[in-house]
Amino acid sequence: MKSVWVEPDVRDSVVDYARMWSDKTEITLNSFIFWIGITRSKFYNWRKRYGKVNEHNSWIPRDWWIEECEKQAIIEFYLGHKGDGYRRIAYMMLDAGIVAVSPSSVYRVLKYAGLLRKWNRKQSSKGTGFKGPGRAHEHWHIDVSYINICGTFYYFCGILDGYSRSIVHWEIRESMTEADIEIILQRAREKNPEEKPRIISDNGPQFIARDFKEFIRISGMTHVRTSRIILRATVRSRDGTRV
Repeated sequence: MKSVWVEPDVRDSVVDYARMWSDKTEITLNSFIFWIGITRSKFYNWRKRYGKVNEHNSWIPRDWWIEECEKQAIIEFYLGHKGDGYRRIAYMMLDAGIVAVSPSSVYRVLKYAGLLRKWNRKQSSKGTGFKGPGRAHEHWHIDVSYINICGTFYYFCGILDGYSRSIVHWEIRESMTEADIEIILQRAREKNPEEKPRIISDNGPQFIARDFKEFIRISGMTHVRTSRIILRATVRSRDGTRV
């Protein structure tokens, strides 16, 4: 009786046999199931279906399901009103007395028929990567970091050229306000007076200040803020040791 279809009468007789002898002998029902040679899940499934005939597992048509003639009416009405969406189509058919269905039913019918219009989405540039500079001094990356010099922490600010990856200018200061950033950028521009690079920084407080935005505008440069960047630098003292 394993992996085969069993008649309902045979199925019920097995359930009756196991129950009867379990009650008479006071032996557990699981022992009889094991001796009969069927699994526990199958026996309890038979006991649950006791007295019932074998039924097919396919869907049973319901009274509220859409008939084929109604589906065809929806498709024909949509072809005559292609400029309207499926929600509007559902209410228009309801007002006209053609088919009384919900917008979701109209959507499913049109989707199955392949009549729904796809969205005219623009191709996203997400994931295509950052467009790098094509020449030197087109992008300047600027960042601020702490540096320990003889047990005292100072601010280190460096400007890195995005094309050549060389340091354009750097300074060590005791403070690092937006005014200090403006001074450092102005000194870097004095080394390259004809360049108007795009400044790329993180969202530090110095770079989002109103005065800094005004300085960028007056200088003729542009500014782009990105996620946090790390600018690593090694500074050596006069005797050659790292600090």
